[in-house]
Amino acid sequence: MESIRQLESEATQAIKAADSTASLREVELQFLGKSGSLTLLMRQIGQLPPEEKPVFGAALNEARKRLEDLLAARTAALKGGERAQQFGAERIDVTMPGTLPRTGREHILQITANRVKKVMGGLGFVYYESPELEYFKYNFDALNYPPDHPAMDAQDTFYVSDDLVLRTQCTAIQGRVFEEFKPPFRYFTVGRTFRNEAVDRTHGHTFHQIDAFMVDEGISMAHLKGTLRAFASAMFGGDVKVRFRPDFFPFVEPGVDYAISSPRLFNGKWVELGGAGLVHPNILERYGIDTEKYSGFAFGLGLDRIPMMNHGIDDLRYFLENDLRFLEQFA
Repeated sequence: MESIRQLESEATQAIKAADSTASLREVELQFLGKSGSLTLLMRQIGQLPPEEKPVFGAALNEARKRLEDLLAARTAALKGGERAQQFGAERIDVTMPGTLPRTGREHILQITANRVKKVMGGLGFVYYESPELEYFKYNFDALNYPPDHPAMDAQDTFYVSDDLVLRTQCTAIQGRVFEEFKPPFRYFTVGRTFRNEAVDRTHGHTFHQIDAFMVDEGISMAHLKGTLRAFASAMFGGDVKVRFRPDFFPFVEPGVDYAISSPRLFNGKWVELGGAGLVHPNILERYGIDTEKYSGFAFGLGLDRIPMMNHGIDDLRYFLENDLRFLEQFA
């Protein structure tokens, strides 16, 4: 009996001294666990004389019950304190301003592309997505390039196979649209193009183009110039002037280079944006379009040149070097 009282006294002191639920659990295992001190005493009952067994067992059970009650009370008290401490550590002041997450910014070329899409959509053109890895037939054959035509020499092409190339011009959408739709229609695209160019301040192997064309009855060069005038006004301001000069492109006849001038841009000098003209009759006839009834115009522009002119950027390599000091200016 003395051993029971001694162990109960030790356990009681240990329970009261425990300062956390973790240490209290250790005390519980030490005295009441499978190998605990009181549990071992319980196993010794069989060695006692028959007359002592009931008294010893009852005393042991009562001591165990008192310790279990004391453990429960102490556990509840410690958990309450630990929860209060945890809540205090995790408490936030909901009246404080939040921390904004870091977000990316649109690239200046993407900003320009979005403006182009908005302007062209306002002019009634429908956006058409086309692949960057293009079939040779759409990149050249469908655009009135005869085999070994000298004009192909001006576009040093990246060939993936005999039939697949990285598109050298977004004009490659024309064949795809002609196969899918019948006139009248207006379509445009904006995308990356690729040519094996020596990289310098005005040339790159990867650049961006805007290409648009429409086919309808009675389309003339006047419609083309009016459309490009409206586009230039939207992108560069109402004081911009448009100039056409004769030029050659296999997919238009007649063909012109398209330049603009504004007192605010490059000191009023003329700057070429791209090529344009009336869709070549050979292309329309190739896709079964009656050239006596329908005609159309097409133009292709350098997207990169638009922010260069608007912001006075003199080297297009800045666009692809990912220098944040440059890119953050256009956030």
